[in-house]
Amino acid sequence: MQANVGAVAAASQAQEARAQRDARQDRLFSWLLKGCALLVLACLLGAAGATLWGGRHAFGTFGWHFLFSAEWDPGTDTYGALVPVYGTIATSLIALIIAVPVSFGIAIYLSEVAPAWLRTPVASAIELLAGIPSIIYGMWGLFIFAPFFADHIKPWLTSYLGDKPDDGKLSWVAAHVPFVGKLFGSDYPFGASILTAGIVLAVMIVPFISSVMREVFQTVPSRLKESAYALGSSTWEVSWDIVLPYTRSAVIGGIFLGLGRALGETMAVTFVLGNAMKLSPSLLDPGASIASTIANQFSEAAGLQKSTLMALAFLLFVVTFIVLLIARWMLRQMAHKEGR
Repeated sequence: MQANVGAVAAASQAQEARAQRDARQDRLFSWLLKGCALLVLACLLGAAGATLWGGRHAFGTFGWHFLFSAEWDPGTDTYGALVPVYGTIATSLIALIIAVPVSFGIAIYLSEVAPAWLRTPVASAIELLAGIPSIIYGMWGLFIFAPFFADHIKPWLTSYLGDKPDDGKLSWVAAHVPFVGKLFGSDYPFGASILTAGIVLAVMIVPFISSVMREVFQTVPSRLKESAYALGSSTWEVSWDIVLPYTRSAVIGGIFLGLGRALGETMAVTFVLGNAMKLSPSLLDPGASIASTIANQFSEAAGLQKSTLMALAFLLFVVTFIVLLIARWMLRQMAHKEGR
């Protein structure tokens, strides 16, 4: 009897010791995970703080005028962020306008239309495009696409849409819609421009957006699509009314992932943007982006110019953060509407 009591006590003590050990391990695991999460937050705040601290001289010298000034003269130490910020936003929006419809078409084709034997090779090719270094896209844009753009696309745009055609006569579009005429009017003879950079960026982000869309489109339950087809819906109606609403949140997330890639792209944009610190309303004129400006000038910058480049880096961080906030707000609004 005493032996049984001792065995039960020993088993109880062993079980209690094991429970304490498991509790310690759980706490350790929880602290480890919390540390990883806080490390990401610390890196984020550290990057923002470092760029803000590095650009304090520029912000203190120019104040709010720095954000709205298009001047950039290293000789007189006069700098403004308007041209790089405008170039960054313009090229990214052009890339998004071109890439989203193309990516949607690719994803719908691979998930709904393409035969089974073609889906894997095309999907592998898209993933391969996503893995190509950005400098390769930049070299392709500089040596192949930019000359082609200057010889064949740009003359057509300036003749039929711009307000500075070669024959000296305004096109119908420029005469009736002056804003469009200013966007596509240019005397610059070469192919490097904001529009060229936007197109190259679109080629770069299409693989990212289309891959995300294809993956989420494949998560739509087959019974939903089969039910729609049974009711007589076409492939377009199924894609637009069933597939897209079901995956809307993930699709928006993929689009903003591509936008984030476009905002921070450096090498490809540097090759084809023209790197001219001059504000022009025309998309066919050269411009500058935040990333390309930093890449071109940081190695030789000193004093106030270096502080200005750090301030531009902080502005790029702010722009990207605002884009992510907009994405989160849109997703929250959609979730709120769906909850109703």
